[in-house]
Amino acid sequence: MKFSIAAKRIMFLIVVIGIWQFIYSLNIFEAIVFPSPITVATALYEGFTSGDLVKALGASFKHLLFGMSLAILFGTIIGVILGKSKQADETAGMYLIALQSIPSIVWVPLAIMLFGFTEFSVIFVVVLGGTFVMAINVRSAIQNVSPQLIRAAKTMGTQGLRLFYRVEVPAGIPYFMTGIRLAWAFSWRALMSGELLSNGPGLGYSLSYAQDYARMDQVIGIIIIIGVIGAIVDHFVFSKLEHTVMKRWGLLR
Repeated sequence: MKFSIAAKRIMFLIVVIGIWQFIYSLNIFEAIVFPSPITVATALYEGFTSGDLVKALGASFKHLLFGMSLAILFGTIIGVILGKSKQADETAGMYLIALQSIPSIVWVPLAIMLFGFTEFSVIFVVVLGGTFVMAINVRSAIQNVSPQLIRAAKTMGTQGLRLFYRVEVPAGIPYFMTGIRLAWAFSWRALMSGELLSNGPGLGYSLSYAQDYARMDQVIGIIIIIGVIGAIVDHFVFSKLEHTVMKRWGLLR
């Protein structure tokens, strides 16, 4: 079954590349605007062998890990406050949704004004990109704990912080894992937005640099790298973790 799914995905990829090559062969667009798959593959090979793309990947993951860690921390704190305090949720809860709806690239001018064209501005955008979605899921985790479970715990004498750590936190773990998965996705997108206008290393900066010099082969190659990394990390890391937690908590068969 797994082989069948993998074979279908490979066949789909081959078809897409074939259509790409066919459109290129029609000469509808100039080669500099619409390069062939071979040209893009060559650009990627040169980028990795020269070390430029390797350095860009390393810098991007450094920004991502630092920014995403802060986003998970801040988002968890905000989510717990809103989930535990009715007053806080009624006053600030609506604005949390409003902040989440703002595209990450909108934060870039603010980040540049605050931190200039530095790595701090990139991390700032990443933090804002992942914090709010994490906070929303943590709030949902606390608010959706079964009332029967809480009443049963209180009947057994569990109150206050013990109730929170021993009942609400374990019950909310599935929501928390979903929040981490979404925080990764939103932080990854925010990272690319932040790096596009930065002067430091990173995939976004490499993409902007290739655009400035009309290297469409590099532009498409970097776009492919961004998409592939996003899909691989989500599928083999966060999706697996979320599935394992859901299954262990009895939410999946």
